[in-house]
Amino acid sequence: MGESQRLDDAEVQRRLARLDEMLDQVERMPGPTAESAVEAVRTLTEVYGEALARVLDAAGTTQAEALCADELLSHLFVLHGIHPGSLADRVERALAYVRPHLERKGGRVERASIDSGVAQIRLLPGGCGSCSSPESSPELERAVRESVLSLAPELTEVRIVTDSADERSPSLIPVDALLARTATATGSSG
Repeated sequence: MGESQRLDDAEVQRRLARLDEMLDQVERMPGPTAESAVEAVRTLTEVYGEALARVLDAAGTTQAEALCADELLSHLFVLHGIHPGSLADRVERALAYVRPHLERKGGRVERASIDSGVAQIRLLPGGCGSCSSPESSPELERAVRESVLSLAPELTEVRIVTDSADERSPSLIPVDALLARTATATGSSG
């Protein structure tokens, strides 16, 4: 396939969706022909996975990172279990993918933890008054889950943890508290 015949990401997604439909049809058909077709696809996938692993082996660190920056290649590396990034790195990358969309909606996202196959992802409200619109929360949570699971399919669950800034421990000491402490310290020393 020449450069002018390359598929854009939208076309790749359409073709993958069509492939899923065709494989579902084949798997529903009874008989040895359908079983052979499924086995042929499985074998071809394994061979392509080995070819991709060899490409990664031949690539240096910089080239491997460049290859992983391509969304389609990154997904294929994950599919074949050869992605060079750690689970935590891939979860962070998935969050980086959805972060701009969340920020436009007034929210923030961060990885809370990954333990025993469960990633806990914290959704935080931003500084806007419209952050809690009813349509955005389930939609944003679904987008976060899908993004994380697409790059980390070995996770058994993506648990969304939401909390407000008021519930979290403050990262700044209020000015009043500092002034009160300074006044107390000054009054007791003199």
